[in-house]
Amino acid sequence: MSDLYRLACPACGRDFPGEATTLCPDCFYPLSIVYDLGLVRQRISREVVEARRQDIWRYEELLPVEPESARLAGVGWTPLLPAHRLGPKLGSGELFLKDDAACFPTLSFKDRVVAVALATARTLGYDEVGCASTGNLGNAVAAHAARAGLTAWVLVPDDLESAKLLGTAVYGAHLVRVRGTYDQVNRLAAEIAERHHWGFVNVNLRPFYAEGSKTVAFEIAEQLGWRLPDNVVVPMAGGAQLTRIARGFQELVDVGLVPAHPVRIFGAQAQGCSPIAAAFLEGCRQVVPQIPQTICRSLAIGDPADGRAALEVMAASGGGAGHASDPEIRRGIRVLAESEGILGETAAGVTVAVAEKLVADGRIGRGETTVLCITGNGLKTLECLDGHLDLGAPLNPSIAAFEARHAELRGVA
Repeated sequence: MSDLYRLACPACGRDFPGEATTLCPDCFYPLSIVYDLGLVRQRISREVVEARRQDIWRYEELLPVEPESARLAGVGWTPLLPAHRLGPKLGSGELFLKDDAACFPTLSFKDRVVAVALATARTLGYDEVGCASTGNLGNAVAAHAARAGLTAWVLVPDDLESAKLLGTAVYGAHLVRVRGTYDQVNRLAAEIAERHHWGFVNVNLRPFYAEGSKTVAFEIAEQLGWRLPDNVVVPMAGGAQLTRIARGFQELVDVGLVPAHPVRIFGAQAQGCSPIAAAFLEGCRQVVPQIPQTICRSLAIGDPADGRAALEVMAASGGGAGHASDPEIRRGIRVLAESEGILGETAAGVTVAVAEKLVADGRIGRGETTVLCITGNGLKTLECLDGHLDLGAPLNPSIAAFEARHAELRGVA
């Protein structure tokens, strides 16, 4: 491994060089990537970063990947957009959207984490990789594996949106639909990874995979002019993205790329699957698993692996959590699209709806710099809008018919 990082157990300090594993066999504690931040500080600067290509690898000193030949280019560096029309609707005066609905190649933030995980898999010599997925991760693993020449196995609940199923199968991956919830799929994936010794990105490669989420924080800070925001609202499924975004902000401070500034971290979940948000709002330190019942399948993880860590991050930052019902999710999708021309998936609807509540409740100040994380493209989840939008009745191909419709619509307006 690089002299900049190591895979280690935070509880006992044992190192695991050159391995793909997720738990310490002595402590049963989740392993983590530990960086020599003093050494990183000597090698990185704003000038060094800004001179590199615009993708996640511009922050290579803070990612657990080597050599460069294992990296797939083009992932990340998505837009940070000022939300001039959405902000006033939500009551926020300085609102930004981190739009990973535009991420290459599969239009979700999962491209970031998979890029790091598969770079590690290639370095460790795996030729078969896989994942358990609620949709976006499967798309990303299938596409990145195709680019890297690896065989991919993608396990999913059988009731996923058709666009996400097709968006995995088209890359030639082995798509395995499982009757059951994501949590059941994930347990099966763990058994397969152990038996077949494949590189499952969210099982034995999980410590590396999770680090990719930090690049969201790195890019937000750089795109704000090397400063940290006051607030970030992040959708939560397993909770890993939220915890790594917080870690990313802190690492930027530790290596001297940005001045210290408190960032409040807020997590957003769908009401029909909100184990982390429910625990936070009830003041609990333990997350109680739930059976998902929501249109937001991308966040439908009832037993979140990083739930407790997410609770700790939100509490320590002075942030919080919230949830949104299915009607609120649909409204959030429409408000985002109608205001900013961004079609986000159901998770985006959750984030927008929860952010509106946080501003209304005074948890987020109206004049504070706030970033909403839009994590996936709405073209993948259009089914949730079926029957909820007015598509208009067809009319005859005549100017008279159009003028009648024009008058009707202007009258409604």
